[in-house]
This record gives sequence, C-alpha cells and structure tokens, in this order.
Amino acid sequence: MSFSLTPGQAGDAPAGRALLRDLPQPEEQLALIMDRAYEGDETRQLALALGFTPVVPPKVTRRNPWSLNKELYRRRNEIERLFRRLKAYRRIFSRFDKLDVMFTAFIHFVLIAEALRPQLV
Repeated sequence: MSFSLTPGQAGDAPAGRALLRDLPQPEEQLALIMDRAYEGDETRQLALALGFTPVVPPKVTRRNPWSLNKELYRRRNEIERLFRRLKAYRRIFSRFDKLDVMFTAFIHFVLIAEALRPQLV
C-alpha cells in the first residue's frame, strides 16, 4: 500500500500517476481499481505500460468507451469503506497535525490498527 499527501486544490490524476510510477513492477497482471477521476487516457496508458489492468468506468461522454469489468469494479467499495473508517478518527478528518510527517505517521498508525482489528464475517 502506498499513499501521498497533496494540497486540497491539487488534482487527483497527476498525484495518482506519480504513485503508480513509484510502485514496483507486478510479477503478474494485476487489476488496478480506480474511480472516474483517473479515467483519462494518460493514466490508463501508464497503468497498462506498468503491467496493470485498469478497472475504471469510462465517462458517459467518451466517443469510444471501453468495456468495464463490473464485478471487479464493485470491489472499489472496500477502499471507500477504509476511508470511512479512517475518517472515524477525529485527528485525521480534522487535520489537527500541522506537519505532514506527523499526519502521515498517524495515518500509518491507524492503518496498522485497522489491519489488526478483528474481521467480522
């Protein structure tokens, strides 16, 4: 798992492409589940070039839309639920920490706590 902090006014796609470039090359074809903020041609082509299969719905205005694996795309809600659980920590959603290093450290702490949390079946 990897993440980066960006200013609130920054776009998602350029930061996402920078994160993609930092990821290790996958040994096998992996699905990369993204939302529509990352559906641009540049992001999709980079994902393909790095060995990922982009799973992102095309915008409805696209002239040549691609097919979407809806079964895989439904798993995106697992990511959204993780963000919901992260925002349950007041320190994260209020951004009490002024230094990026402290904010990032607390996010790491919360991710570890979430990983150790018993899973309900």
